[in-house]
Amino acid sequence: MAWLLVVVAGMLETGFAVCLKLSHGFTRLWPTIAFACFALGSFGLLTLSLKKLDVGPAYAVWTGIGAAGTAIYGMVFLGDLVSTLKLVSISFVIVGVIGLQLSGSAH
Repeated sequence: MAWLLVVVAGMLETGFAVCLKLSHGFTRLWPTIAFACFALGSFGLLTLSLKKLDVGPAYAVWTGIGAAGTAIYGMVFLGDLVSTLKLVSISFVIVGVIGLQLSGSAH
């Protein structure tokens, strides 16, 4: 259950990163409100998961999901540059996240 919280928190991290861009420096109201909601949800779920998980693997999985998800979202929906190197690098992040999740130990 704790790993599920980390995965959902990582997806919410993608949401807050995208909304941060869309807020244009917190000058647009609705993306700023969405950023705050995603950020609070993400940090809240990560905090709950850390009651059961080691901080290193949990944090790495959280940031990996957020980074990969944000990069993919940017390429698909925001017109970010798509390149072979970028796709291979995102694949490495995802493989690393899976490896860390499989190696993590619950207390």
